[in-house]
Amino acid sequence: MTTPESDAAPGGAADDGLDEGGRPGQDRRVDALAVLSFLLLAFWVTARIWWDPANGVRDNRTDQAQFEWMMAHGARVVTDFAYPFTSDRMNVPDGVNLMANTSVLSISLPMTPVTVLFGPRWSFLLFLTLGMAATGVAWYFVLSRVLIGSRGPAWLGAGFCAFAPAMVSHANAHPNIVSQFVVPLLVWRTLRLAEPGRWLRNGVLLGLLIVWQAFLNLEILLMTALGLGVVVLALALGRPELRPAVRPFAAGLGVAAVLAGALLAYPLSVQFFGPGAYQGLSTLIRGYRTDLASYVAWSRESLAGDARATVWLAKNATEENAFFGWPLAVLVIALVWWLRRNAVVLGLAAVGAVFVLFSLGREIRFDGRDTGIPGPWAALEHLPILHSVVPTRWSLALTPIVGILLALGAEHVRRLARRHPAARPRIRFVTATVLTMALLPLLPTPLPAVRLDPTPAFVTSGAWRPYVAGGHSIVTLPLPDTNYAVPLRWSAETRLDMPLARGYFLYPDTRPGAGRVALFTAPPRPTSTFFTTIRKTDAVPPITPQDRVAAVDDLRYWRAGAVVLDPRLRQAGSLHRGMTELTGIRPTLTGGVWLWDVRPLVD
Repeated sequence: MTTPESDAAPGGAADDGLDEGGRPGQDRRVDALAVLSFLLLAFWVTARIWWDPANGVRDNRTDQAQFEWMMAHGARVVTDFAYPFTSDRMNVPDGVNLMANTSVLSISLPMTPVTVLFGPRWSFLLFLTLGMAATGVAWYFVLSRVLIGSRGPAWLGAGFCAFAPAMVSHANAHPNIVSQFVVPLLVWRTLRLAEPGRWLRNGVLLGLLIVWQAFLNLEILLMTALGLGVVVLALALGRPELRPAVRPFAAGLGVAAVLAGALLAYPLSVQFFGPGAYQGLSTLIRGYRTDLASYVAWSRESLAGDARATVWLAKNATEENAFFGWPLAVLVIALVWWLRRNAVVLGLAAVGAVFVLFSLGREIRFDGRDTGIPGPWAALEHLPILHSVVPTRWSLALTPIVGILLALGAEHVRRLARRHPAARPRIRFVTATVLTMALLPLLPTPLPAVRLDPTPAFVTSGAWRPYVAGGHSIVTLPLPDTNYAVPLRWSAETRLDMPLARGYFLYPDTRPGAGRVALFTAPPRPTSTFFTTIRKTDAVPPITPQDRVAAVDDLRYWRAGAVVLDPRLRQAGSLHRGMTELTGIRPTLTGGVWLWDVRPLVD
């Protein structure tokens, strides 16, 4: 044995990286076509947004606004040397723990030139699009050079890893989740740990990749670590010839752990113990689980999908984490049985079974109805770290497992056809038919888009600047949260120079007895609750003297310089009347917004 790659291949030995014995020129063209295909697919998925820059992701505009804000924060870290792990530009005066949120620093920092020159909306769109393409490219090269050894099967598996229904679903404004290009690199460098004599170099490289992924998405890193652990254990048990590699593997793994631990110690201490740290997700979010029936259903953004037929199988359009369709589900089971003598396949099957069980949550749900049958996650969801995982996303982690199985199966068929030339036409016909039936219905359709309202001139012209002088903030009506995050986009377009009261982010619920579980905004205050009621009912509740006193207290707490209201909102009339009656201040219409100058009240 020379390298662990040879032991990962289904036939016991990988090719030399070239199909059919080595044609470098042709193979480079194949590689180029593979990369181009992933780019085209990524642009196809996001085509409706590229077609009109005024468009945004229809089904998740709030998360798009949040990620645009995060891209602006990354640029601010580079250009203004801002502290990267927390920010005072949202949720004034308490700020936001960005390590405990999706700060995506490993992407936002290097994309600073794009954000500064073209704006955060373009950097978000590039992040989303190129992240999907890069995931396909990374999986293609790792599969073709390390795990499989041939390009056709690698292209098939990589395409599924990057553009499976779950990935397209998360392309609804979750660029940090669809950008999984570090995952195959982690697989590659983990396998290389067994290489004799290079434990230090291999450990350092793996440690740096772990840090990179940690600043992209910790949830994906956790799932990758668990999956790799099971597969490596399966290889150790199933292939005794690998056991001499245990010593360099352990040494390299130790180096990776020490390096990653040293580099992440401070950021993680901020995340778990710093200001704004929370203790797990709320019971509601931890109840997000994968409906068992969704494993054989069609995603709404696939060729065979119909949102009306499966709307009850997922919480929203962004969390369709399974939706493999019944033909592919049958094919995966058949592949596992057919390749059951391969230790890698058995390891992948074991990981997949664990992920399926975890994804069912604390109670198994089938076809939109609770069954009353407890799931194994019920015993795990309160454990540290795991209490911050959304259970349904364990089924998202099945996507690369299925992609690798498809590649292994296709490579096995290729070898079978080479050994039996007379049967080659029939083998190819059957293979093409099976793959068409399983994968054609899953082909992605372009994400639905919607035209976003233009940013008011009050923001773009800088007319807000006098109102934030002296440490004041801008209060928007309604105050931003998970249902209304447009002000985050406004702030992002000012490079976060315009600070906001409250916002859309994860923050501990500090109310008595709440246990510091995560909210999707700051804990409610009387005035924020008042305007939330107006937004939900489009009516102004009775206002008492105590409400007016509380409003002044809250405006002072938020250090408000001005309160602004977008008159295009459906509830603008009620919000306008409520703010005027609450404070006694008459607003002015300026720069496309209603503006209440509250500095006399606050100062």
